[in-house]
Amino acid sequence: LHLNIYFFSLNFAQELRQYGHIYMYRFCPALRMRAYPIDQYPCRTRQAASMMLMIMNNLDPAVAQFPQELVTYGGNGQVFSNWAQFRLVMHYLSEMTEEQTLVMYSGHPMGLFPSLPSSPRAIITNGMVIPNYSSRDQYEKMFALGVSMYGQMTAGSYCYIGPQGIVHGTMVDEVPLRKRHEQGWLMEVTSSMEQCIKRIREARSSKTPLSLGYHGNIVDLWERLVLEFERTGELLVDLGSDQTSLHNPYNGGYYPVQLSFRQANQLMSTDPDRFRSIVQESLRRQVMAINKLSNAGMFFWDYGNAFLLEAQRAGAEVKKVDGGATEFRYPSYVQHIMGDIFSLGFGPFRWVCTSGEPQDLAVTDSIAATVLEEISASVSDRIKQQYNDNIRWIREAGKHKMVVGSQARILYSDQKGRVCIALAINQAIADGRVSAPVVISRDHHDVSGTDSPFRETSNVYDGSAFCADMAVQNFVGDAFRGATWVALHNGGGVVTAHLGEVMNGGFGLLLDGSEEAAKRARLMLNWDVSNGVARRCWSGNSNAYETIQRTMEDNRQLRVTMPFPVQDEHMLDRALQG
Repeated sequence: LHLNIYFFSLNFAQELRQYGHIYMYRFCPALRMRAYPIDQYPCRTRQAASMMLMIMNNLDPAVAQFPQELVTYGGNGQVFSNWAQFRLVMHYLSEMTEEQTLVMYSGHPMGLFPSLPSSPRAIITNGMVIPNYSSRDQYEKMFALGVSMYGQMTAGSYCYIGPQGIVHGTMVDEVPLRKRHEQGWLMEVTSSMEQCIKRIREARSSKTPLSLGYHGNIVDLWERLVLEFERTGELLVDLGSDQTSLHNPYNGGYYPVQLSFRQANQLMSTDPDRFRSIVQESLRRQVMAINKLSNAGMFFWDYGNAFLLEAQRAGAEVKKVDGGATEFRYPSYVQHIMGDIFSLGFGPFRWVCTSGEPQDLAVTDSIAATVLEEISASVSDRIKQQYNDNIRWIREAGKHKMVVGSQARILYSDQKGRVCIALAINQAIADGRVSAPVVISRDHHDVSGTDSPFRETSNVYDGSAFCADMAVQNFVGDAFRGATWVALHNGGGVVTAHLGEVMNGGFGLLLDGSEEAAKRARLMLNWDVSNGVARRCWSGNSNAYETIQRTMEDNRQLRVTMPFPVQDEHMLDRALQG
């Protein structure tokens, strides 16, 4: 026994030296990692089995970005911190009863604790660090020690559903590029700059739809687009953005143009200070090219992966004249589009058919489309537009073969739509039209799931964009209103810069056809959306004001404190001046 412990210690010490973290690869299971049908999991409750299914889907190589490192997406968003934790969690879930709750501390299973049948079966927290120590430098130390973990948004809450939710952000690693090409998300790939420019010109000239993946450094491509404009006067890009994982700029989230992929990986380990300097120089070059194309007529926006934030920190010209703390030269797409959609109550609602049968997914697709069509017949034109877009999507999604991993679907819906879809699917399970339970969830990038001043709440201008009450209240409220499991994360993963800049909460809820499941879905989903709409209303958003008023008319038990705008815009200034 002592020899085995010594051997393991040497093995883990080697991992720490080589990777900067102990992954415990010796405990990586040999079985194929994927979402198996729910009845194949050796559990005492289907709630536990549904969590097993979602965990294994998050680690499916077809879904996950770096499955061996337990990373689902975004460069470093983990399901667990090491493989021993995976084994312990699966063991606990196999033993769990409906009077126990699994408690998770940043990937570490504290164990099963007695609770009520109405309680969540799992409570998950990731990266919960004391505020004064919630920084990137502190996180790197804690991650190396294995005491804290970065769960991104839906990785550490077991709710990622593959590229239907979001295709992985830009990177220079060829493996994920080829994966997405094989899965049909990219029509063509090339490592030739000349071929890339040629195909862009051809597609624009013939007005032919084309999704083209370029294997190379994005800065080279931006600078080449500038050169083409200066040489020919032709602007080859009308819309531009950036999805590089700049929440993690110095540990593989961003590869500078000056170095090859191999050189960058070596330098970030051997000389991190020099690597940081080179990354910042690369960001300045990238922004310079983007600014030139923008001045020529390209519309650029920030996706929310902290590109503009890190570019500003690097000294690039992205400052907005007279802008607020969350504003840059270019808007985030939340400020430009999504903020108003969130304020209408619309966000990414998801479900997973635990049977693994495509037929069940087809039935739920039809149910969702029918429900939305019925609701859209009696809504305002602005709301109807949102419904019509999603009805078209859900009617056509099946034929486009969007599924990767579990039999899952995502659409954007408001509060009424989410509740009605969930209840209709639950009834279909009870009737036998859907053969097995369905897990419902959402992205944390939603109406009330996330407080993120540089993305989800970047259009909140009343001074509360940096407050995190909404996400925490969302997590707590979902827990006692019926969620099967809930998660609260410090750090938003793909959304913005590392720990200390985002708080986000998520849930999973199992629909099993019972009246109890229907009650939970109705109560929890109504809260899950209204919490965020009420908060946005409070900040002065007119869309949210109208939305929450309509919601209160539909539900007399809902009473929200409504804002009353001050007419004199200088009143606050005078009050502060005494």
